[in-house]
Amino acid sequence: MNIPNKMTLSRILLIPIFIILLTVPFNWGEWDIGETVLPVSHFAAALLFIIAAATDWVDGYYARKNNLVTNLGKFLDPLADKLLIAAALILLVELGLAPGWVAIIIISRELAVTGLRLVAAGEGIVLAAGSMGKLKTATQMIAIALLLLHNFPFSFIAIPLGTIMLYAALFFTIASGYDYFVKNWHVMRDSK
Repeated sequence: MNIPNKMTLSRILLIPIFIILLTVPFNWGEWDIGETVLPVSHFAAALLFIIAAATDWVDGYYARKNNLVTNLGKFLDPLADKLLIAAALILLVELGLAPGWVAIIIISRELAVTGLRLVAAGEGIVLAAGSMGKLKTATQMIAIALLLLHNFPFSFIAIPLGTIMLYAALFFTIASGYDYFVKNWHVMRDSK
């Protein structure tokens, strides 16, 4: 297993720690920020999420730069993204920081695309993420980080940027899912 794939695997292994930070009732206190209160455990979870999200960019860049792109990486990288995003969205809904219907649509799209990738893999085809999918992932990660941070640093100016980014992520999630299925419909049509 090469270095980029190990970084991707580390992103998956950070998910249980992220979940623990948001579900175990740590009594680390909280910070008053503008009109909101930010629990220290949410800050720690956001920091871990940002680190995990950064590995998504780093592993891809490193793999392309050093000609280490593998079929395993093409499969594992989007899977790691989907697991991290799904865990974060479910926990944001549980914490009352995101609407459940948005999480359902985003997670459903992720599962549908994963299903298409599995059908393609069964036919010996590897479907890599496109630019629209990368934009979708970036907006999702930015939205989740801002929501975990209770909209800090924008809480001082009362602009709900985390919520705005979540709806932008929803838009790109739907648009990229449509684009992905249109471009790869032949995989479903021609599968045995």
